[in-house]
Amino acid sequence: MASESVASVPLTLPVLPLDDEVVLPGMVVPLDLSDNEVRAAVEAAQAAARTGAGKPRVLLVPRVDGTYASTGVLGTVEQVGRLSDGDPGALIRGLGRVRIGAGTTGPGAALWVEGSTVAETLPDPLPGSVAELVKEYKALATSWLKKRGAWQVVDRVQQIDGVGALADNSGYSPFLTVAQKVELLETADPVARLRLATAQLREHLAEQDVAETIAKDVQEGVDRQQREFLLRRQLEAVRKELRDLNGEKEGEESDDYRARLEAADLPEKVREAALKELDKLERSSDQSPEGSWIRTWLDTVLELPWNERTEDQYDIQGAKAVLDAEHAGLDDVKERITEYLAVRKRRAERGLGVVGGRRGGAVLALVGPPGVGKTSLGESVAHAMGRKFVRVALGGVRDEAEIRGHRRTYVGALPGRIVRAVKEAGSMNPVVLLDEIDKVGSDFRGDPAAALLEVLDPAQNHTFRDHYLEVELDLSDVVFLATANVLEAIPEALLDRMELVRLDGYTEDEKVVIARDHLLPRQLERAGLEPDEVVLEEASLRKLAGEYTREAGVRTLERAVARLLRKVAAQHELGDRELPFTVGPEDLRDLIGRPHHVPESAQDPAERRTAVPGVATGLAVTGAGGDVLFVEASLADPETGAAGLTLTGQLGDVMKESAQIALSFLRSHGAELELPVTGLKDRGVHIHFPAGAVPKDGPSAGITMTTALASLLSGRLVRTDVAMTGEVSLTGRVLPIGGVKQKLLAAHRAGITTVVIPKRNEADLDDVPAEVLEKLEVHPVTDVRQVLEIALSPAALPVEVAA
Repeated sequence: MASESVASVPLTLPVLPLDDEVVLPGMVVPLDLSDNEVRAAVEAAQAAARTGAGKPRVLLVPRVDGTYASTGVLGTVEQVGRLSDGDPGALIRGLGRVRIGAGTTGPGAALWVEGSTVAETLPDPLPGSVAELVKEYKALATSWLKKRGAWQVVDRVQQIDGVGALADNSGYSPFLTVAQKVELLETADPVARLRLATAQLREHLAEQDVAETIAKDVQEGVDRQQREFLLRRQLEAVRKELRDLNGEKEGEESDDYRARLEAADLPEKVREAALKELDKLERSSDQSPEGSWIRTWLDTVLELPWNERTEDQYDIQGAKAVLDAEHAGLDDVKERITEYLAVRKRRAERGLGVVGGRRGGAVLALVGPPGVGKTSLGESVAHAMGRKFVRVALGGVRDEAEIRGHRRTYVGALPGRIVRAVKEAGSMNPVVLLDEIDKVGSDFRGDPAAALLEVLDPAQNHTFRDHYLEVELDLSDVVFLATANVLEAIPEALLDRMELVRLDGYTEDEKVVIARDHLLPRQLERAGLEPDEVVLEEASLRKLAGEYTREAGVRTLERAVARLLRKVAAQHELGDRELPFTVGPEDLRDLIGRPHHVPESAQDPAERRTAVPGVATGLAVTGAGGDVLFVEASLADPETGAAGLTLTGQLGDVMKESAQIALSFLRSHGAELELPVTGLKDRGVHIHFPAGAVPKDGPSAGITMTTALASLLSGRLVRTDVAMTGEVSLTGRVLPIGGVKQKLLAAHRAGITTVVIPKRNEADLDDVPAEVLEKLEVHPVTDVRQVLEIALSPAALPVEVAA
């Protein structure tokens, strides 16, 4: 290809201004001569052409907002005549770029300027990158023209060989703005101009693809809606024809809801609210989301048993028999349920079932260690009363809406767990067990425990309002049983609304009865054994409860029984055991291994923890019930210089203060107690509580630490069969503590026979089962001196203070 070359020639031309329009070289455009400036420029060019040879020439200059571009296009007036609309016009062809100079004078009324043509040169042959650019532009232009259906123009574009001419051809593009065309006009370098035109065309095609995709999606959505509307209309027509064929009357969904509301036995206020929502449903369209919300709400309201109640069984003797048959022990709870039924019976006989809009419900909190039967007790209570039973698990609930329900404005809104429990029960007076109420948590979504305040308040729950229902629900006839392991974890305001019933664990005799009457039959069935195939002697059950398990409840005991039965069943299948088989105490070790909890009293005297001075046995209360706690004390060598008190075992602040008090009391009363305390000034005292991974706190180990230190200083051993609990003061007084029942049960399980408690806790012994008290020698004391007399063994020889 020959190189393109246009010599730079000075010119004097009349200016033809173009408002909001740009003509590029190579373009042929018609111009309207009705515009004065255009007509003046054409007439001036014609006048100048008469004096010379050639066609009239003008300078086409874009004018944007009154400002002329720096570059114009040399144009020749090809023809003057009439446009298609009849107005005078001229056909002008653009030839080349002209750089505009200073203004000058000329014939006619037009503006004349001096200018010079812009030279364009290209190497021959074209570099590879330029050839690729030409190829890319032609491909893009062909794609765009084919989309518009301009097939006749495609061949013309493909035949253009000049780089500059190809770039200027984009001036015909209708999607280019005036500014983009001016930029093309003012770009003198043909390669740069073609690169700019290619970028503009590529950007337009990308935008066009996006617009086409959006238009297609919109059209598909519209078509889908139209198709759905048509199908629904056809479905309605088919249903109408079927109703006519079956002789059924035509009725709408709202009519069905209205009939159900009229047939339902609803309270007056609830009926009014339901009718208001039904009116909204009739006014809303089928496609409105509000319609589905209203239908779901109406279904929930109609499913609730607003006036359904079960008749209580007022056979007090029968109810007590049911509770005794299903649960051994737990006398406090059984008495409370019996009292509740007796009062309900008397109120019903005297016409006092409803007083002030409230009925006689009950709210009980069953607090005790795991495995004592709190959850199963709820079902037994419902059985004894003849009521429906529903369990609501609250462990791990953190969202307040789980209790009060969600607002209906939320997608997927549901009523709260209380409303769902009543609906599930099918009556307004069920027994609702709120399981693990102490495990309820709170976070940014609210505090579920605070939402329970209204539910469990007998003075408020007859007008409970769920956020989803937004109508009053009467919960005053519901018996709420809440279970918890740790009393301190229940918020004080919530605990104040409930009647507290403590379940302190089972005695060994009660565990044997439970294992014999409840656990063994259930595990025999699960192991696939008949009752007469494997028989556990009562002595075996007692040994399982006393030496293989140590717990307040019976879960571990049941697992031990299950393991024992599985072992027997497996041995029988392997041919190693003949059935029937009676399991005696001597068979336990061969079947399930050695005992895990041998009482201190059963151990060899040399192996007992209290076999050395400075070790005492205390009693404590944990989340699993009562437990035995050992306290160890030692004195440091005076040569080490480590004076002071050291405490270990992960102790709380209160327990550390008790240790300071115990040490201060012995220092001040050592002579009176005949203890060699003179050496305490220069020697460090170390008190340790074993099981260091378990946090410990509370004042009830005060006399235990005092006894351990007195044993260390005197060299007298603490009696193995003695355990103690009580707070100590600086004057040696023994102050009362809590959890006496749990502590005495723990002492009984551990084989302790003598227990020391504060004198002011003597009244708490009434709560301890009689069979436990018969096996314990309980000493109520008021002073530490009495504790030391009971707990310390007589000294055989005077013993010096030992490290």
